[in-house]
Amino acid sequence: MQNVIQHPQVAPSVPEPQTTPVISAAIGIPQTAGPEGRCREVHRVAGELFQRSPDWVTFFREVLGVEGAARRIFPSSDEFMQFEQTQEYNEIQQMVAKLRENSRSQAQGTEPTRVITVRLPKSLHESLRTEAHERRTSMNKLCISKLLQVIDWDLIPHE
Repeated sequence: MQNVIQHPQVAPSVPEPQTTPVISAAIGIPQTAGPEGRCREVHRVAGELFQRSPDWVTFFREVLGVEGAARRIFPSSDEFMQFEQTQEYNEIQQMVAKLRENSRSQAQGTEPTRVITVRLPKSLHESLRTEAHERRTSMNKLCISKLLQVIDWDLIPHE
């Protein structure tokens, strides 16, 4: 019988949640292409991924996330803000909404969640609570929906 050395301080190998890009090689447009062509490419990539019915977190990460298709095709803040004003972006937002709606019956995505604490005036909190109740949803889902929307930068106080 062969002796096996066990290291109690080493936990069994648990696979990490999959966060590897689903669409990493799917982008096929040069950075020199015009804005319309680049918008169409992001929309094409989003549409192909949408057809696979991923959970909404995976879709968001791969298309609109920090390392997603849109950020790779529109790397500067100005370019990305212009992209946010397009019909293609609006349609991608609709895809996110549809996937979020479908996720009610699916298991949670493999991406870990993070928690933020936001200090709100009481009146704003009450307004959000009322809106969530009227829309028959949770405050968390309502706030996530609001966070996913395009913001007019002129409405954000600068530090």
